[in-house]
Amino acid sequence: MDSVSILRSIFTNLKNSADEHIVQITQLESEVNRMKAKLRESRVANLPEHAQPSSGGTGQTLVTGVNHQEPSFGGGKKLYSQALTTGLDKRYKLAVRSKSNQSTEVIKTALRTYINPTEMRNGIKTFKSLKDGRVPIEAGSLSEINLLSTTISNKCGEDLEVAVPKLWKPRMVIYNLPQDTTVENLEDTILAQNQELGMEKGEIATKFKYNTKRGPINMVIEVASETRKKLLGKKLKIGWLICRVDDYLVAKRCYKCSRFNHKHQDCTGEETCPLCAGGHILQECKAPQDQYKCINCINYKRYSKSDKISVNHSSLHRDCPSLQAVLTK
Repeated sequence: MDSVSILRSIFTNLKNSADEHIVQITQLESEVNRMKAKLRESRVANLPEHAQPSSGGTGQTLVTGVNHQEPSFGGGKKLYSQALTTGLDKRYKLAVRSKSNQSTEVIKTALRTYINPTEMRNGIKTFKSLKDGRVPIEAGSLSEINLLSTTISNKCGEDLEVAVPKLWKPRMVIYNLPQDTTVENLEDTILAQNQELGMEKGEIATKFKYNTKRGPINMVIEVASETRKKLLGKKLKIGWLICRVDDYLVAKRCYKCSRFNHKHQDCTGEETCPLCAGGHILQECKAPQDQYKCINCINYKRYSKSDKISVNHSSLHRDCPSLQAVLTK
């Protein structure tokens, strides 16, 4: 009984001491928050006196009484992608090519002779030559590019060919569709069963479908950028199934050298087998599967000494580390 009484007294004293410390900590936190608020108010109050002059050189400061945005103190950080895209100008281009395979200097001479940007009130940002024989021209707006394209076609149409590049629409893939889904009825089915997305007829262009080894059907569609934002990360109700939607990513691969990011027409490399990395075409390869080697993993050294990732696979393998790096870049 005496021991229990002593322990109870000790615990009571400890609890009282802890409560006192908690009260002191709470008071200190309140004092710190109050001082932070005062510091923030003083900074905002002194902001007009230290405001930098405007870029136009007027030297005006912030006006008292106007609702100005307060500067952030440690918060509101931007993502790296947002910082990069801030203030980027949209670029408008066209490319001029000679119909008779004349040099770029001849093309430029003809343009300088028959086209006068000053009379057209057109500002030219870029006027250079490319190795493939094209002369790219960049202007400040789409209307200027359209006017320039029309003028060149009217005055130099017999000798020069004008091409205004168009942005590619993103492609997406819809996984595990019902077996009765076709290229013709997919858009109508999506619009009928997914009205909450607010899409209209013509926003979805079905390109093709392909079967997987397990049997389900996947469908590739082409949409505008705004429609992609509506669909990305969503699950569509199609028939009695819920289907996942994702970006359709395909790596551009050269059939000659088996490397990425260019076509065989533009290839300057040597003939390389995609199976064994030898100096022959695919049809001539006689190497067994255990002797396959990936030329991309060899070049980019995407392998480890522990053989967790090796080069003993063909460059056509869907789980190739180099291929996955290109798709996720």
